Amino acid sequence: MIRAAEIREWRNQNVVDPEGRKIGVLEAVYVDTTTDEPAMATVRIGLPTRHQLAFVPLDRAIVGPDYVKVAYDKALVKKAPSVGMDDILPAGAEEEVFTYYGLTYEPGTGGERQLARR
Repeated sequence: MIRAAEIREWRNQNVVDPEGRKIGVLEAVYVDTTTDEPAMATVRIGLPTRHQLAFVPLDRAIVGPDYVKVAYDKALVKKAPSVGMDDILPAGAEEEVFTYYGLTYEPGTGGERQLARR
């Protein structure tokens, strides 16, 4: 797994799918609040005047010299749950991101969020 300190250095780098197709640009990293390990990233997608931040899991991500390669297809990421450029992921929508990718959502025992932006 990529450590949080390392992945922050890749902000504004290209995010590509397993075939090397550019999905967008890495905007932010979200860590799992239980492990403090990178879990998701937001990718800036869309037209320059209508950018959105799509969520993509960082499991099996590979960092290259000028890119972050994720394990998910470009088309899947482009249709993923997203937020506006100045928005944050509402707590109630967090589970939707995990469900979209077929991942298990595990909030804290007191209902705490599973993701925190770093």
